[in-house]
Amino acid sequence: MKSSSMNTHIGNIAIGNEVIAQYAGAVATECFGVVGMADVNVREGLARLLKRDNMTRGIRVSVSPSHKLHLEFHVIVSYGVSIMAVADNLVENVKYKVEEFTGMEVEKINVYVEGVRVID
Repeated sequence: MKSSSMNTHIGNIAIGNEVIAQYAGAVATECFGVVGMADVNVREGLARLLKRDNMTRGIRVSVSPSHKLHLEFHVIVSYGVSIMAVADNLVENVKYKVEEFTGMEVEKINVYVEGVRVID
């Protein structure tokens, strides 16, 4: 398991990338207009909505050489909402909350809209 680590005055702190992905996914699904994370099957070109327990498969976390986080989201949005507004809201909320949660700077967030769903 890959992890993000930082040195403090009292020792080393390591946070697993899976933990960051899980937290970021929870924050993202709370955003207005986001139905959920998408699992993308590249071979077939299909995107399907992931259940809450598998949502980390729609998120990639990596750390740059300068120890800053890069996050990649594959999402499904609600029908009839502005995709730009949803993406901006997601980036803003995730950046703020993940930086607060981890103590690490988020350098880049990429949002890939894989589908649109009608919500009853």
